[in-house]
Amino acid sequence: MRYLHTMVRIADIDTSLDFYCTKFGMVETKRIENEQGRFTLIFLAAPEDKDSAVARRAPELELTFNWDPEVYGEGRNFGHLAFEVEDIYETCAKLQASGVTINRPPRDGRMAFIRSPDNISIELLQKGAALAPQEPWTSMPNTGKW
Repeated sequence: MRYLHTMVRIADIDTSLDFYCTKFGMVETKRIENEQGRFTLIFLAAPEDKDSAVARRAPELELTFNWDPEVYGEGRNFGHLAFEVEDIYETCAKLQASGVTINRPPRDGRMAFIRSPDNISIELLQKGAALAPQEPWTSMPNTGKW
């Protein structure tokens, strides 16, 4: 397992980049515009980690800007922790067997969500290409929030 990123939601891209990059000193490593999902993802790294973040060795900060306005209370703006795992199905099965609820099953062989005891969302991402869809995950519904 490898720690990937922490996600926070932002209300204004320019204001946030001014804070995180201009004032705090982080650097942008990647930007994704998703018209269908109506959001922009901006990945930032510490200057010393820029080269290793791009090569996927250092954790990053993911800024998520949802195009439709939403007021975030304290806590709602924090999104999730993300970890890359060797085998998402094996990881989810092991977690489930130990009593962890799989809130968003890995139906696509790529991504799943669980929650910590303190309700922090944790995203699990399959290392490399997505695995072929398989049961029981394919037909498993979402449970709770993720």
